[in-house]
Amino acid sequence: MKTQRRRVSSGAPWEPQLGYCRAVRVGPHIFVSGTVAIDAEGNLVGPGDTYQQAKHILKIIESAIEELGGTMADVVRTRIFLATFKDLDEVGRAHREIFGDCPPANTIIEVQRLIVPAMRVEIEADAYLEA
Repeated sequence: MKTQRRRVSSGAPWEPQLGYCRAVRVGPHIFVSGTVAIDAEGNLVGPGDTYQQAKHILKIIESAIEELGGTMADVVRTRIFLATFKDLDEVGRAHREIFGDCPPANTIIEVQRLIVPAMRVEIEADAYLEA
């Protein structure tokens, strides 16, 4: 029997263009695609402000996870892609504020650039929902 998959979209312009969705739930696992700070109208949130971008991204991730039946407390891993490690403290501050006393495993990678040059950070997340 094939495991049921549930998908959610955030409406980001790249989802249909590149053939992916914001998040997928398979059994107790939720996988959230790399997420950037785009608002509902497709505009970049917080140009030049890594902290604001990270906060917005984590809210998009939270919304996707909640739509699939989870919470941020279910996040077990995040991956953060930074345009420069100079922004490490700002993205770290946003990450700490969201996860508080329940931090997930995390990897931070410096990349040459993101899909839009003014973007400073992209985050993906994995969650596990206990039965």
